[in-house]
Amino acid sequence: MLKTISFLILIFSFAMNLNAQDLSKHQWEDRLVLIIAEEENETFQQQLTELQKHQQGLKERKLVIYQILPEKYTTGFEEENWKTSSELFQKYKAEKSGFRIILIGLDGGEKLDQTEVLSVEKLFNTIDSMPMRQAEMRKNR
Repeated sequence: MLKTISFLILIFSFAMNLNAQDLSKHQWEDRLVLIIAEEENETFQQQLTELQKHQQGLKERKLVIYQILPEKYTTGFEEENWKTSSELFQKYKAEKSGFRIILIGLDGGEKLDQTEVLSVEKLFNTIDSMPMRQAEMRKNR
């Protein structure tokens, strides 16, 4: 009986890891910016353009960009290497908007969530006010 329960727990844990396979690998390594849209629209493109202008600042803050559309996603700004999956879109899509952007911290928690274009200034100020980022900045002086 104990072996059966242990086996079921192992299978359940494995299944949970599959659901979180794409984002959990970043925990304690990277901060994430998830850009979720119903389609590649003007707001989606404005957000990408806003972030692309500040790639050094993104790198300094250990930010990984996820572009998430209904049937596919990719990381970074490249238009290649899209992966087919609707899992991330289903999990993070906006309820009442065709656009959503989420900041996920090193600990895996959501730190910022909005349905309009996020300015780099607000993004960086939010991150720079976090205790872990403050420690990173002190360490790098």
